[in-house]
Amino acid sequence: MKIGELSRLTGLTASRIRFYEKAGLIKAVARQANGYRDYPREAAWILEIIDSAQRAGFSLEQVRHLLPVGEGSWDHQELLDALKAKVAEIEALQKRLKQSKAQLLVAIDSIESRPEGITCAENKKRVLDQLRGKGVVSAQRKPARS
Repeated sequence: MKIGELSRLTGLTASRIRFYEKAGLIKAVARQANGYRDYPREAAWILEIIDSAQRAGFSLEQVRHLLPVGEGSWDHQELLDALKAKVAEIEALQKRLKQSKAQLLVAIDSIESRPEGITCAENKKRVLDQLRGKGVVSAQRKPARS
């Protein structure tokens, strides 16, 4: 199939497909006499794997090691290990994001509940103290906001 059809089928731009080909992620295809590339059907599912893996956070180098080797056979253990490692990375990121969100909610609450009559400098110190866990209930014990 020509690159335009492959692009429509996968939702990837022609330039992205050429980039993946140049990077060696999909097999380079010979040009026909008319100069057009003729991609095999399996190029579509390989491109879908590459795109899905990148959206999941895998680098191109990691994707290269996840792709089937030889005539479509997978290194199942390497694939499982990589997928499990990515899940662990996502879980760690989620934990960090949850902590960041809690800190931001404390900051928002502290700023919104600024006592009347204190200076900006005093409020800055008050907010920083609360973020450090001094003087008020910590973010982990406060009801979560959405």
